[in-house]
Amino acid sequence: MEWLLVGLGLVILLLAGDALVKGAVNLSLRVGIPALIVSLTIVAFGTSAPELLISIKAALAGVPGIAMGNVVGSNTANVLLVLGIPAMLTTLHTSEVNSRKTYVQMLIASVLFIGLAFTGEFNAPIGLILLAALATMLTLAYLDARKHRRAEKAAAALADDEEVEGADPDMPWWQIIVFLVLGLVGLPLGADLLVDNASVIAQRYGVSDTVIGLTLVAVGTSLPELATTVMAALRRQADVALGNVIGSNMFNLLAIIGVASLVAPIPVDQSFLTFDLWVMLAASLVLIPFVFLGRNLTRLWGVILTAAYVGYVVIVLS
Repeated sequence: MEWLLVGLGLVILLLAGDALVKGAVNLSLRVGIPALIVSLTIVAFGTSAPELLISIKAALAGVPGIAMGNVVGSNTANVLLVLGIPAMLTTLHTSEVNSRKTYVQMLIASVLFIGLAFTGEFNAPIGLILLAALATMLTLAYLDARKHRRAEKAAAALADDEEVEGADPDMPWWQIIVFLVLGLVGLPLGADLLVDNASVIAQRYGVSDTVIGLTLVAVGTSLPELATTVMAALRRQADVALGNVIGSNMFNLLAIIGVASLVAPIPVDQSFLTFDLWVMLAASLVLIPFVFLGRNLTRLWGVILTAAYVGYVVIVLS
């Protein structure tokens, strides 16, 4: 029964997160917020809402291992699994993508996160540091995007044509409100179901909540990124696939733990300091050939990345 309830909680989280994104995006565009701002903030935060609610719920429920494991495990899965599986389907032409700036920012966020983890606890002051770093990176991304778009076309004209995930210019007000309500009600409900029953599973099988967070919860919350990346790969949109992973990893580290640590302190288990954080960093560094050296993410690389993730999960479970 606990496994079914975990699955139900995950499904509710994913559907509620999608509903919240659609409602928030269309509400923002209706009240006149530029599409560019919506893309950089509301969509990014909305798609991370399931992870955020899980981490907050886990911290409040006294199972911080799920909160930390969710973030660290998701970042590792995003690189090895979310890029590995699509690459096995078709070559990702990453040599044609210029993602150096955002990739360097992701590495900086990773190093900052690891450094702060060695304080032993993510508390409110550290959470504010993470959120300040996030605000800085969002500002840089916004300025860079505006500069890039000015070079092609007037920024104001382009903002009107900007395609935003979940945007529907014909969506009526009542539908926007329904999406918002479904998202706001469904997210905490799904988080409660998932965290509570994941804790029961951990106790029943004699594993720690950290292991459950690093595996079951992390893979579950990475499914939306996997679906997005598979579709991008099939459409030969390597920039979307790579950008999705890099952006998601930055938000996981800075936004999710940043906000969750303001709600309740999140102690860092020793296993993170000795193993899991370094695996996460190593997985991030694996992308260097594809970002800086002009290599394509071929099927062989897809097999290697996916196998590396399977090996990591086996080690964690053992």
